[in-house]
Amino acid sequence: MMIYLNLSRNLFQGSIPGSFSNILNIQELDLSSNALSGAIPKSLTNLTYLANLNLSFNRLDGQIPEGGVFSNITLKSLMGNNALCGLPRLGIAQCYNISNHSRSKNLLIKVLLPSLLAFFALSVSLYMLVRMKVNNRRKILVPSDTGLQNYQLISYYELVRATSNFTDDNLLGKGSFGKVFKGELDNGSLIAVKVLNMQHESASKSFDKECSALRMARHRNLVKIISTCSNLDFKALILEYMPHGSLDDWLYSNSGRQLSFLQRFAIMLDVAMALEYLHHQHFEAVLHCDLKPSNILLDKDMIAHVSDFGISKLLVGDDNSITLTSMPGTVGYMAPEFGSTGKASRATDVYSYGIVLLEVFVGKRPTDSMFVSDISLREWVSQAFPHQLRNVVDSSIQEE
Repeated sequence: MMIYLNLSRNLFQGSIPGSFSNILNIQELDLSSNALSGAIPKSLTNLTYLANLNLSFNRLDGQIPEGGVFSNITLKSLMGNNALCGLPRLGIAQCYNISNHSRSKNLLIKVLLPSLLAFFALSVSLYMLVRMKVNNRRKILVPSDTGLQNYQLISYYELVRATSNFTDDNLLGKGSFGKVFKGELDNGSLIAVKVLNMQHESASKSFDKECSALRMARHRNLVKIISTCSNLDFKALILEYMPHGSLDDWLYSNSGRQLSFLQRFAIMLDVAMALEYLHHQHFEAVLHCDLKPSNILLDKDMIAHVSDFGISKLLVGDDNSITLTSMPGTVGYMAPEFGSTGKASRATDVYSYGIVLLEVFVGKRPTDSMFVSDISLREWVSQAFPHQLRNVVDSSIQEE
């Protein structure tokens, strides 16, 4: 009678055999670190004794089955399969509802695919024509990817109505450049309205930079810009609303909410994906320059989105760094060379990420009172590594 089967790290390819469902008494099945692809067989849910299933680091895609071992499966057992969907409790997005999949697939290949390719070619041509006209006119810049249909322009009076005249009851947060309010549009859509403090000498420049960075960025782990509202004495960004607030709120509020180890891991993985996109996949590298927990926002599925690009910088061409005349960023998160020379690079963002990573798992800010002397958060954790990590890791994680 087989109760444990470990087939990990064997470079297996192809789909997961449905015949695994015939091993009725199996309790543990490890298929991790192979090259398995395709959908996860629903028949695995029929294995009533199967308690531990590890499918991590393969190439699986599609809907994660419901029931059976999948009722209690963890993110650790599924990570490394970026095309999976359908498990929001672990931060894995919902699937698109596709019925009659096989029949639709044949129809797509035989009939629709040629038509779609022709339509795509026509759409690209029209898009390029429109872009040329827009670039020539240069009259107004409207974001092309928002969370609302029709990407409507939103007036000042609509924002006043949506935020109840920017009352403190709708205040989500504030910083040196302005305040962020929660709002509800007439169609019921929730938004976040970032109102710039026009008394700040850099407010207009910050507004332009954030518009530019968010307008051109396309990634699931970046906050989406919905619209803007701008005149001589008022500037605001209308952003995607994040119902679970910031990472900073979760780490330090007194609400009693706790992040599990896997939630923290998933959040920091999301942030890493956002930085990788900004640094290496965007057509021009974007340096965030102020990564910290309050700039990491969480949506309804606890997926992390990097926000606040008010002091972001673009690396032009083959440049690997840029020297800044002012000193943006937040104390405790800035790389030493950034603070001493003003030179920003991808590495300075990565340093900030490392500090946030430590903070998330030890539960202490880099500006905590215990770090005001000669020792820093980084040095404190380094001294405890590897044998005394239990002394520095957040106690709420150790209780899991």
